[in-house]
Amino acid sequence: MKACRLCDAFLPLGPRPVFSIHPKSKILVIGQAPGAKVHKTGIFYGFSIFYFGQKKSNSHMTRDQQLQFCKKCIHREMDMKTGLLCGLTGEKANFISNCPTYVIDEKAALELENNELFEPAFQIENISASKLRELQMDQNFPLALTGGILIGLLGSVLWGLITVVTNFQIGYMAIAIGAGVGFTIRYLGKGVDQSFGISGGAIALVSCILGNFLSILGYVANQEELGYLETLFLFDYSYTFIVMKEAFAPIDLLFYGIAAYEGYKFSFRVLSQKEVL
Repeated sequence: MKACRLCDAFLPLGPRPVFSIHPKSKILVIGQAPGAKVHKTGIFYGFSIFYFGQKKSNSHMTRDQQLQFCKKCIHREMDMKTGLLCGLTGEKANFISNCPTYVIDEKAALELENNELFEPAFQIENISASKLRELQMDQNFPLALTGGILIGLLGSVLWGLITVVTNFQIGYMAIAIGAGVGFTIRYLGKGVDQSFGISGGAIALVSCILGNFLSILGYVANQEELGYLETLFLFDYSYTFIVMKEAFAPIDLLFYGIAAYEGYKFSFRVLSQKEVL
């Protein structure tokens, strides 16, 4: 079809058929007279405005870009093994720039608009400058920092107590501390700036180290048959680094890293696309 030149003499810009077809498609949509922009780019109208403010491209759409259509199409069909499929072809989307059988499901589109979430700190290019300023005005860093520190301290004490009671060092407590600190900062701070994530990661990491240290003090208290608070006051803190070094295990780095990552990632405010655009 692209090689056909029968109407060449009658078209000022020359022929350029624009189409997207599949041998298993059950529906054929035919249109006529595309605009000059479609003729120039070869991209269907709609795809050029598909991603808000993003750069237009003549290349194949990515799977994520295709899913922006598929999630809102009445022909969508979920397969638990392969994911979202086209109900007409029984296959994953393979269209280049626009789906010829796409029919919007208004209810699904509205739900996605209200509920599809992402972390602004990781998708900052999708937020307009005016909206970003508005979000920053709603931030509360001091409250977030205070809440994060308190939850971190609480997690450290719980880690120490659980270790003393069970006589077993539970590394998974680090994961709980990271999540607790991150979600607390997110809830209290409503932050989109990097300072929230960095603070969350740092507090989670320090809290895990403190929890590990309190666990060691618990062991000392049990060995010396002393009270926990008594050991806390009598301990010679000049030996802190030596004691921590002796108790260190390589697996600790893994749990510390996970906790710090959780504290960073979960500290950012989460918004729907409707709130961002």
